[in-house]
Amino acid sequence: MAFPGILRGRRCTMNHTLIVLAVLLVAGAALVGCSGFLSGGTAGNDSGFRQVTAQEAKELMDSEQDYVILDVRTEGEYAEGHVPGATLLPLNDVASKAESVLTDKDQLILVYCRSGNRSKQAAKTLASLGYTNVVDFGGISSWPYDIEK
Repeated sequence: MAFPGILRGRRCTMNHTLIVLAVLLVAGAALVGCSGFLSGGTAGNDSGFRQVTAQEAKELMDSEQDYVILDVRTEGEYAEGHVPGATLLPLNDVASKAESVLTDKDQLILVYCRSGNRSKQAAKTLASLGYTNVVDFGGISSWPYDIEK
């Protein structure tokens, strides 16, 4: 009768080992999923662009010299006020006109719109076109700095 108890004990140990391995795998997957936060980007964003706050975008503008600020709103929205120095390229034109407006695919491109939805779409499109340094800073609605008309 001692023999079945030994097997039961061994099975229990194997079950515990499997549970521990499963927990470690889940924890490892969670860490990989959060790695975007640790590197300053958005977690899980493997779309080829970064998302930053308006403040972080302003810091980039202040520290970098070779960049383009891209406004992907409509012409009417742009006329109402835009980030100083911004180039207008409405979202509907990004796929067809980006290469004529943005000639350097490695240049820093800071993209924004009104609320952040169109800028994210534009950033994805630019990344898919081969642009390597695309930064989406959301919407002008959260831009606390000066605008020009």
